[in-house]
Amino acid sequence: MEYSTFGRHVAVDTWGVDFELLNSAEFLQAQMVEAAEACGATVLSVQSKQFEPQGATVLVLLSESHLSIHTYPERGFAAIDCYTCGETVDPQLAIDYLVSVLKPEKCYAKKLVRGLGEMTVETPEMKQAELV
Repeated sequence: MEYSTFGRHVAVDTWGVDFELLNSAEFLQAQMVEAAEACGATVLSVQSKQFEPQGATVLVLLSESHLSIHTYPERGFAAIDCYTCGETVDPQLAIDYLVSVLKPEKCYAKKLVRGLGEMTVETPEMKQAELV
């Protein structure tokens, strides 16, 4: 069987997000796990850090790779990224879920398609996920 290194890496900068949402590592951790599950990924472990006086970082280690967020609440900014290898898990679904939760005023996204020789960069179609 031939192994595929095909992977998709979606990176998003969000602006205009509520301070309180970005300043709670506990809240973000719960949402990141939900986002991982929403895209069908397998969560292996979660690390989070609440910074003082503000800010948070959450890293979700996935069987398929990773999902991360780094926040700057004082600027209403969060950097989110999700990389998944294989073709069964779509990182865009995790990103869409998080954007739906954070409700940024502005969102800038790029998708790298990896493992095909030369990396290609695309602008993904962003949509608000349906929160259940």
